[in-house]
Amino acid sequence: MNTDLVHRDDTHVATPAQLAWLRTQLDEWRREGLLADDQASAIWGRYRVSRRFSVARLLLALGGLFVGIGLIWLVAANLDQLSPLTRFGLMVAIWLTLLFSGELLARRAQAGRAPVALVFSLRLAAALAVGAVLFQAAQSLQVAAYEPKLLGFWAVAALLHAYAARSLGPLLVGLGAGVVWLVWEAAWSEPSVMGVILSILLAAVVLLGVAAVHSTRITHFAPAYRELGAALALVGLFVAALPDITTEDFAWTAGLVVAAVAAALAVGAGTALARGTQRLEPVAAVAVAAVGIGLVLWDPDVDTSALDLQDWLHALVSVGVYVVVAVGVAVLGTLRDSWRLTALATAGLVVFTTVQAFAVFAQIIQGAWLFVVLGLVFLGTGFLFDRARRELASALEGDDR
Repeated sequence: MNTDLVHRDDTHVATPAQLAWLRTQLDEWRREGLLADDQASAIWGRYRVSRRFSVARLLLALGGLFVGIGLIWLVAANLDQLSPLTRFGLMVAIWLTLLFSGELLARRAQAGRAPVALVFSLRLAAALAVGAVLFQAAQSLQVAAYEPKLLGFWAVAALLHAYAARSLGPLLVGLGAGVVWLVWEAAWSEPSVMGVILSILLAAVVLLGVAAVHSTRITHFAPAYRELGAALALVGLFVAALPDITTEDFAWTAGLVVAAVAAALAVGAGTALARGTQRLEPVAAVAVAAVGIGLVLWDPDVDTSALDLQDWLHALVSVGVYVVVAVGVAVLGTLRDSWRLTALATAGLVVFTTVQAFAVFAQIIQGAWLFVVLGLVFLGTGFLFDRARRELASALEGDDR
């Protein structure tokens, strides 16, 4: 593109990749006569480059993270030199300072008089600080802090902040605390592996259903829900496919029933409100959850000293299912322009293949030959994985996103 195309001051930010694509398209449109030079200049001038992972943004985000963690650490240290009421008041004052400072600065950022990254940092610190307030309140009231319910309250508070401010930082804190609470609650109330697996898979369904809803409403929240939901789906399926996982001591609890109802509502809302291929995401999450539960119910009664045909069949089906799901996540990353989903699928597939290989091949192959077989498995899986991802992405890229 000619150097006479310059950016104005009142511009929208775009990533280097987005600007490179726009630059190519404008050149083609000008050559084809679809745009005049002044029109191309006007379009190009509306955008400016923004490097998402700049050092300044990284430092600001780390600063907010460290402040929040430091406050929680102060609570854990008990601050014995202060009375319980003074400690609680100090934590509340710090939280309110961070909260209102972030919102006041957000108004200035909207007018271009303050850095957006600093707003994100303060909001992130405030969302972490509310956890310190809750833990300090529990400590002052002599409520057991080792129970999962405090994490649940923290997740609710952070999510309320996220939706009130439309901010991604508190959303990440709320989602993280909420997922830990859900799994911890399942293990706390019913110490069953099946219960934990089911809670993880139901959480994945809920998250992907909400992501589909956010694909048309508060769209910048959708990637966080989608990526965390995909991660939980891979983790849940990973554990469900492990040998010797049974339904022993499993029982439905109130928490699991609530999670199942929430999953049904999220899937219904996601499929009704989303558009195009995005409405298929919660349906796919339900399918993954069903397959994971099926793998647990199919108990081959593994005897590590002697693997029979059923054990091999269970392992092969598990690997095949996991490869298909991992390819699906990678394709989803391509469709949604998320390198994190693609990296997540690749990492999950490598770890899963390694674990399954050692669980099965190590029983009959010893020494260096085991690593030769593992290498062949990695090569074959990687080749098929990449080829399937490329073909599916190519077939779907013309669909409505």
